[in-house]
Amino acid sequence: MNENGIDADVLLRAYAYGVFPMAESQDDPELYWIDPEQRGILPLDGFHVPKRLARTVKSGVFTVTVNRAFAGVMRGCAAPGPDRDGTWINERIFALYNELHERGDAHSVECWLNGELVGGLYGVSLGAAFFGESMFSRARDASKVALVHLVGRLKAGGYRLLDTQFVTEHLKQFGAVEIPRAEYRRMLHDAVVRDADFYCWPPDGVSPILALQSSTQTS
Repeated sequence: MNENGIDADVLLRAYAYGVFPMAESQDDPELYWIDPEQRGILPLDGFHVPKRLARTVKSGVFTVTVNRAFAGVMRGCAAPGPDRDGTWINERIFALYNELHERGDAHSVECWLNGELVGGLYGVSLGAAFFGESMFSRARDASKVALVHLVGRLKAGGYRLLDTQFVTEHLKQFGAVEIPRAEYRRMLHDAVVRDADFYCWPPDGVSPILALQSSTQTS
């Protein structure tokens, strides 16, 4: 257990209860528990794929993999970008989530272009709930393509909840909504006691669009 009493087991129990850790900044060693009054979720049955993005996914411009570069995805999410100067991912967050990944409780989806990691996302899996943590993109649509693949995988694997923590303009285009804390916890408690399979999906690189079209809006 680390000096603040937070280890991988504590972290999973916190997620099951409905809270998650963040740091004030990349250089701040302290962690703080976050429990928003309004929680962001992305309803899996209402996931919206814009037509242009669907064409990008189908084109196969990116090679999409899973759990091939978890640490690299976290570093990409922690790096400064055009829309942010810093990040909440400090070294303790990095170590904790990499430990979860080594245990099989955290996963990444990666997008590669010409052999270079150009985007992706990572999150925590618990029962039939997936808690999206962060995403990054160094090429147009890379993180969006990763999200489409994630949702395809979660739907195929029987997941009930995709937690986005907060709702951003970026996530709204996919159908993300805010719900009250009490409603979120009801959904969470139902999801974490169910079984789901993160690996119930075709081989890496297979487009998820056809699997999503039967229950997903595209426009």
